[in-house]
Amino acid sequence: MDYGREPTFGVFMTPFAAQPQGTVELAVHAERVGLDLVTFQDHPYQPRFLDTWTLLSYVAARTERVTLAGDVLNLPLRLPAVLASSVASLDLLSGGRVALGLGAGGFWDAIVAVGGPRRTPGEAVDALEEAIGIIRERWDTTAPGGVFRQGKYYSAVGAKRGPAPAHGVPIWIGAYRPRMLALIGRLGDGWLPSLGRYESLKELDEGHARIDESALAAGRDPASIRRLANLDASDPDFLADLALSHGIDTFLFASDDPTAIERFARGTAPEVRRLIAAGRRITAG
Repeated sequence: MDYGREPTFGVFMTPFAAQPQGTVELAVHAERVGLDLVTFQDHPYQPRFLDTWTLLSYVAARTERVTLAGDVLNLPLRLPAVLASSVASLDLLSGGRVALGLGAGGFWDAIVAVGGPRRTPGEAVDALEEAIGIIRERWDTTAPGGVFRQGKYYSAVGAKRGPAPAHGVPIWIGAYRPRMLALIGRLGDGWLPSLGRYESLKELDEGHARIDESALAAGRDPASIRRLANLDASDPDFLADLALSHGIDTFLFASDDPTAIERFARGTAPEVRRLIAAGRRITAG
């Protein structure tokens, strides 16, 4: 299962609050050593962490090239109409370097403790679908009138459109359950799981299959949906196999160690690119 995308490499970082400048410098370091993407996990109820959106904004001002994303932003604690404006604003300020990683929520006791809702898995899927509709309509400043969406979980009734982001901001969805995977196939621009959640690569392949089936049913090309993964592995042969046999095109190395991040960027990434290109030449031949 190879969707043919060129591989992309990034880092999945922890937004530690104890050493805030160190966290920022680590993101700057990731850009300096050549990575394409810097992401931070988002747990607004976690007192040991910086607020991810504030951190992304600060890092955007300290970097010039890398794409930035929450991995993934906690939707139940971020109002979608306001999030749309936040994302578009940072995209404009950063010169089109933002992606929207979005999750439906999961640690419900912690979410409720800071004032968020508690949702069943089914409710979380429906809420995410409503949110994506509102976000995309707020970004679409070419459409006439305002945004009129009356949902069960989120509504925007007469909301003004805009600002429009600087580029077509992709929405990458962190998901594992069948209904959420089907939602990605219909509406998402990317799938962003953590590889450690799977006991076998067979489960990863099953996730791709659900997304692909849903995409085809919606008249979409499955290859248009990016396949990302948070992972703590850095073996080039394994990562190349993830691309050539299991569909992954974007590798996010989970690390807060500057030396390990540099090895991943300058050693692992070039070798994985070489192995993928060689594997594709063999297949084509």
